[in-house]
Amino acid sequence: MATFLLEVGTEDLPASFVSSALKQWQSRIPTDLDELQLTPGSVEFYGTPRRLAVVLNDLPEQQPDREEEAKGPSAKAAFDQAGQPTKAALGFARSRGVAVEDLEVRQTKKGEFVFVTHKIEGRAAAEILVELLPQWIFGLDGKRFMRWGDGDLRFPRPIRWLVAMVDGDVLPITLTNGSETCESGSQTEGHRVLHPEPVRISQAADYKRVMESLYIDVDPSQRRQKILGQIQTAASQVEGKAVINEELLDEVVNLVEWPTAVVGQFDREFLELPAEVAITEMESHQRYFSLKSETGDLLPYFITISNGDPEKADIIAEGNGRVIRARLSDGMFFFNADRKRPLADYLPRLEMVTFEERLGSMRQKVERIVSVAAAIASQLALSTEQAALVQRAALLCKADLVTQMVGEFPELQGIMGEKYAIASGEPEPVATAIAEHYLPKGAGDSLPGSLVGQVVGIADRLDTLVSIFSLGMKPTGSSDPFALRRAANAIVSIIWESQLSLNLMTLLLQIVEQFAAGREGVSSDALYQELASFFVQRIHTLLQENEGIDYDLVNAVLEETDLESSQRVLANLLDALARAKFLQQLRQSDGLAPIYETVNRASKLSAKGSLDTQQLVPTQAVDPELFQSPAEQSFFDSLESLLPQTQAAQADQNYQQLVEGLTRIAPTVSEFFDGPNSVLVMDENPKIRQNRLSLLGLLRNHARVLADFGAIVKG
Repeated sequence: MATFLLEVGTEDLPASFVSSALKQWQSRIPTDLDELQLTPGSVEFYGTPRRLAVVLNDLPEQQPDREEEAKGPSAKAAFDQAGQPTKAALGFARSRGVAVEDLEVRQTKKGEFVFVTHKIEGRAAAEILVELLPQWIFGLDGKRFMRWGDGDLRFPRPIRWLVAMVDGDVLPITLTNGSETCESGSQTEGHRVLHPEPVRISQAADYKRVMESLYIDVDPSQRRQKILGQIQTAASQVEGKAVINEELLDEVVNLVEWPTAVVGQFDREFLELPAEVAITEMESHQRYFSLKSETGDLLPYFITISNGDPEKADIIAEGNGRVIRARLSDGMFFFNADRKRPLADYLPRLEMVTFEERLGSMRQKVERIVSVAAAIASQLALSTEQAALVQRAALLCKADLVTQMVGEFPELQGIMGEKYAIASGEPEPVATAIAEHYLPKGAGDSLPGSLVGQVVGIADRLDTLVSIFSLGMKPTGSSDPFALRRAANAIVSIIWESQLSLNLMTLLLQIVEQFAAGREGVSSDALYQELASFFVQRIHTLLQENEGIDYDLVNAVLEETDLESSQRVLANLLDALARAKFLQQLRQSDGLAPIYETVNRASKLSAKGSLDTQQLVPTQAVDPELFQSPAEQSFFDSLESLLPQTQAAQADQNYQQLVEGLTRIAPTVSEFFDGPNSVLVMDENPKIRQNRLSLLGLLRNHARVLADFGAIVKG
């Protein structure tokens, strides 16, 4: 067993590439080694801004020998009647490097064939690694790769050194880039400031220890813990609590090789800025962590993670303080300048902002949002006062996009709209809704808390979905440039979380018809059907992934192949969620077992009949005069007694009473199928056959008020 080390030394890499590259190696390298029967005891992956490294511990020095069996020509083609080898046999033996005497004749399903088993000696691990290393290095994917020098090699940053060792021996690797070459060795680079001299590594197993002596912490997870610990210690020095932005933390981890937390400060006058502005300035531009007091107020301090000399912390803090003061001064200027006019005065400027080339300006989008918001308010039967607040919030929801502050910091959209709305004297619900209508911004984010924010948020996303779908730009595969999946998910999540009694089917039809009117080439029917199907797909995903509903139960509720059933789902999203949760609860409590067999059997057989899936009334679907067995009459009577329970379950959305009714009649249905008076459903007489299929169809329809039992998997 041996220890192998690969270190690729570079100019400073983008932070995002470091984590991406290590993930790619974690996926590829162990797989490659397993396939080559060179599985190491353990693998360690390391990365900093200036290096990517992998250490293979307990790596076999050589592949094991193996035997390989090859099938050759048929026995008849390989040997003549006298048993002498033919040219086919001689050629096959020669191609496999064996004597003709080593050939075996074996019987197979297709007759007798010639086989040979020969031994393949394992190759040395070092020899194989020389071939693999360039593939591992240049097989990495990423954005904005570059060329350097006069060669064609591409990597995020120029490669400056290469360490490739098995124990204490250097593997000979040469990377050629035009007139430049980079040959592997044992020499690595230390910290630029704290240990600028290069050092040779004597043993691959000593890599991490050697790097620490050079002031390089090569382990990203270890650096992360160090940074968090140092931030907490530094924050306590000024009696504050650090605001930890996880994305910023991930980035900072891969911006430094030897982290040191440094506390800096800025003038208290900048605390007059909204905290969101100051924090965004610190995080986005400077990669600083902001600090808050125990009461949640922003403090005039920041923490920066330095990659310099810890002894120079005071100088570093002073320099960073000068930079952030300049940034905050810009922010103060933007904030004061933006507030010189009311938020509504910015609306005309939205004419100059393009939403999408074929869909017009952002001002036109705002007009559509206002219209959609009015339709939602009407459906929800909001009061005159609430409807007016919705209309005002919808009108102003994008106005801050053309302010100087949001132009500088797009991530503050909505947040600044709220601040400027308050400064303009707008009602508080309007200001709140302007900020909330962007929520949720991603998975796990909070949802709008106010009714006005919920309505405007849904209206904005519905307009985006309808307008972008009208251009044929629906998501495909992993491509979703307008985040339409996220938009649909947000609409459904807001409706579920806020218990909004919205008929999404009616709403979509209304919006689509208004949008398609006067637009050439846009079919309202086709557009609606695409959107309906898209929403049902998103509901399917949300029920499974967010609500934890079993996939077959989701299928049973949504009945995706049936447009009519999809419309039922869209017409009442709250009911769809309630039915899915109820079914999951039934399964977990074994409440499905008493009705599953009979209802499922009836559902599958009834498909051969012609009964409408909406029909529930026995007297309108079945002719008792055609009954030939008491089991048919009993079945009919039980369906009549079930009808009021089903109708009540529909009206109240209380499906427990429906399940109780189905459970009660299950023995009667079993008698119909298997009792002493059982009948043959598929009778030769077409009228009798259809009558019996209609009985089963009625049971199926009653059960479908809850779900399509034919889609439920037993177990």
